[in-house]
Amino acid sequence: MAVYGGHSPPELPSPPQMHSLPFSAALMHPAGPAPAGVQSGWLSISIPRNVYEGDQVVIRCSGETNDRIHRLTYYKDGFQISTYHNATSHTISNARRSDSGSYFCKAERTLFPPIGVTEETRTTWLVVQELFPTPELRARPLRPTEGCSVTLSCNTQLPSAKSSTQLRYSFIRDGHTLRSGWTSARVKIPATQKKDSGHYWCEARTVSRRVSKQSRPSYIEVQRVPVSQVSMKTQPPGVQAVEGEMLVLVCSVAKGTGVTTFSWHREDTSESLGRKTRCSQRAELEILVVRGSHGGGFYCTADNSYGPVQSQVVNVTVRVPVSHPILTVGAPGTRAFVGPVMELHCEDGRASPPILYWFYYEDVTLGNSSAPFGGGASFNFSLTAEHSGSYFCKADNGLGARHSELMKLNVRDTPPKVRLVNGPHRCAGRVEMKKKGHWGTVCDDGWDMKDVAVVCRELGCGAGNHTPAGLLYPPGAEEAQPVHLQQAKCNGTERTLAECDQDDNFNCKHKEDAGALCEGG
Repeated sequence: MAVYGGHSPPELPSPPQMHSLPFSAALMHPAGPAPAGVQSGWLSISIPRNVYEGDQVVIRCSGETNDRIHRLTYYKDGFQISTYHNATSHTISNARRSDSGSYFCKAERTLFPPIGVTEETRTTWLVVQELFPTPELRARPLRPTEGCSVTLSCNTQLPSAKSSTQLRYSFIRDGHTLRSGWTSARVKIPATQKKDSGHYWCEARTVSRRVSKQSRPSYIEVQRVPVSQVSMKTQPPGVQAVEGEMLVLVCSVAKGTGVTTFSWHREDTSESLGRKTRCSQRAELEILVVRGSHGGGFYCTADNSYGPVQSQVVNVTVRVPVSHPILTVGAPGTRAFVGPVMELHCEDGRASPPILYWFYYEDVTLGNSSAPFGGGASFNFSLTAEHSGSYFCKADNGLGARHSELMKLNVRDTPPKVRLVNGPHRCAGRVEMKKKGHWGTVCDDGWDMKDVAVVCRELGCGAGNHTPAGLLYPPGAEEAQPVHLQQAKCNGTERTLAECDQDDNFNCKHKEDAGALCEGG
């Protein structure tokens, strides 16, 4: 105890109510060693035990009579850290390991006016324990391959006394935060890329942010695997495409990571058909509508920055489906006669071989015939009177069957004994009729539309249109050719010209030969 003599104690400056210096400031600007004092039981110091980083620590100095203290000074490791003008405790709001040390305090108190004394406590140690060690960042694997996942863990441990403390974790790459305030000490990067290479570190902190520590940086290098074993396939499978449908060219690699650029080309011209960039080992190019020109060789390339690698050439054949088969008959027109062999011919000129043709009478199958190299096929049969009716054919080359249009066929018992010659078609020309196996002309005496109507009906050429002179269809008949009919007297309803009444006087020359023009032809 130091005692001040004289009439009054020395004058003290008038400081603010409290002067507090942090320990770091005390080290930078030390107030000097503590002045000598006398330890006694009058003044005591209390410091809590089991202090951890981030805790609030209250160091309390108190005397037997606190109201007599008019100056209280706290010291750490022998240096003044704070001064108060009453019995006030010293608070460390956020304890750090550096706050550990030896603490004592001194108090100036009034013994009895004007005598004052200085009291000093014993030295007591404060030990601030580590809340958790500096975290360590671990990566599994440390050198991942592109496309693989990487698990980062921020490893640290709380003491058992602080096991209930909640920590938050952040993960950083090259200064950019990947996760912040994460409750888990682990984070997973699902599919790494080359650009994910860099320096990684983590941070562990308390929820209150009073304690925060960062790990040392670790460099993680993501490995890129060059593309290899490039192949190309088609969808639908196989090397045949169907005209009018869609064709998909699939380019894939057996090995290779990262962003890959796929490109498709024609073999004959090296023309680029398309290009796609994908973070994938597979890409597709769609040809929405296949045309005949799409036949030929195709290949693709893949490049993930090590240079393009080419696939083998795939030769694609374009098959043309059946579209519109056409049915024709061997006899001209749509009228045939009993007895002769009839040929039905069906053909689709564009369809790809082999083609199978089916022939139908009404809904009854007559037979079939194949065209292994393309083109058309025929079916022959002998006509009877019962064969009049509708005919059609069907063509199928495995890409879908198609039917021709219906064809009506009239079968007559005997062939007609009248014909039109030298006209632009069989339903126009000079009129000739057959008698006793020889063809002769018809005189135009009295020749009118009723006569023409009968001729057109007999020939199956529809209605009559006109009664032209036979001379309009050169060359004219030879002089030796007979005139078989002087004058026809048809009423227009007869089935044949031979059924019409006739004039048997023969005084006509070939310059008077009759002609006929029908609607058909």
